[in-house]
Amino acid sequence: QVQLVESGGGLVQAGGSLRLSCAASGRTFSMYTMGWFRQAPGKERESVAAISKSGTSTYYADSVKGRFTISRDNAKNTVYLQMNSLKPEDTAVYYCAADYRGSVATMTRTGYDNDYWGQGTQVTVSS
Repeated sequence: QVQLVESGGGLVQAGGSLRLSCAASGRTFSMYTMGWFRQAPGKERESVAAISKSGTSTYYADSVKGRFTISRDNAKNTVYLQMNSLKPEDTAVYYCAADYRGSVATMTRTGYDNDYWGQGTQVTVSS
């Protein structure tokens, strides 16, 4: 069992930055592919970024490429999402997910059911 707790959300002006963190319980963090997803009001959940177990492979949605960076620290059981140049359309609840079998490609596929999810953290970008 893995528990995921997100933090770092908040209110920021357009053009600003936030860093989200997702702390995982357990001693097997390095065995999970990790990802960030988001859901805006009235919209379906979408993948934002993912990172492989070793951290050598990453995925980014086109909408965040060049602005967001995903990273992980396996010694601290934590995955991060650095968000720069934020836009009002980035406003959403951001969720962290962990998956044992999936790659960065599969865990971000629409409809794929990741093993574990956090409860989410709100990010609001004002114009």
